[in-house]
Amino acid sequence: MQKNEFVISRTFSAPPQKVWEAWTDNGKLSQWFGPKGSSITYSKNDFKIGGVFHYKMKDENGIEMWGKWVYKEISAPSKLVVVDSFSDEKGGITRHPFERNWPLEMLSTTTLEEKNGKTLMTVRWKPVNETPLERQAFENGFESMTQGWGGTLDRLEKYLAQKAR
Repeated sequence: MQKNEFVISRTFSAPPQKVWEAWTDNGKLSQWFGPKGSSITYSKNDFKIGGVFHYKMKDENGIEMWGKWVYKEISAPSKLVVVDSFSDEKGGITRHPFERNWPLEMLSTTTLEEKNGKTLMTVRWKPVNETPLERQAFENGFESMTQGWGGTLDRLEKYLAQKAR
């Protein structure tokens, strides 16, 4: 792991194709995506290179925030690369609602590897065109990102287990 890169991995008891579908199908993604206690209340997914996944998330305290991904690489069912950012209702890029020095854009690379009928998912996240202050805010956020992504992957794990029955 590079110093300016956040990496988290998880092994799921599902084949890569099932994990891929949960990660890329708008109807499925909106059922589980986001940290523990959050829910997707709006989502639109134009799943193609250059397309956008635009969503509104509400946390357990009722705080709403918008986000978007711009698809850069789609290699089903093994790799997905997006530029991720906070957003407004119209899809414009905005600052992090709680950390004003957070990078405006993040490069997110998700890989899926088949391992004995299971899937090892690795998410790599790093700032794009960041300033030194933004890089520092990002690196200072690793603990919070571990919590947020951990909760998100917990929700994906639960979703996949329910769909396997």
